[in-house]
Amino acid sequence: MKLFNGQKLESLDDLLIEQLEDIRDAEQRLVEALPHMADAAGDPQLRDAFRHHLEETRHHVERLDQAFQMLSREPGSSTCDAMKGLVEEARDMVDAEGAAAVKDAALIAAAQRVEHYEIAAYGTVRSLARRLGRDDVASLLQTTLDEEHAADDTLNRLAESTVNPAAARA
Repeated sequence: MKLFNGQKLESLDDLLIEQLEDIRDAEQRLVEALPHMADAAGDPQLRDAFRHHLEETRHHVERLDQAFQMLSREPGSSTCDAMKGLVEEARDMVDAEGAAAVKDAALIAAAQRVEHYEIAAYGTVRSLARRLGRDDVASLLQTTLDEEHAADDTLNRLAESTVNPAAARA
């Protein structure tokens, strides 16, 4: 998001579009990162969770494209610097060496940072869409927000029930 680099935001509509473009870039970056995270996971449930969320994330991009169509807009090019950094941190965990269970715990930590960012981003744009009377767009965004919460819950459950106890024993 380039709010402080001369970007012109003159209306809430402008902000909504800018935020949707930012999230779209974030989701596309995640589509590229999740297969590597799945391949790096040692725990089969964690691997499956990453693969499942990859499929969901592909649908998130499709929903964002649908939101742009509903708003009669084409998505512009945007770089989500926040997700760029979060994905880089996740790559560090993918490339880390050491005990498999500890690496899995690190992968979950990186993934939950991503999920929390996405939860904040989708909550924000959903609220903007509602404020603008675009309940159709808000409904699409709410569906994705619900999936992001579910992904975070899955990661938390895996961390607490399986991965972190195994990492503590490593």
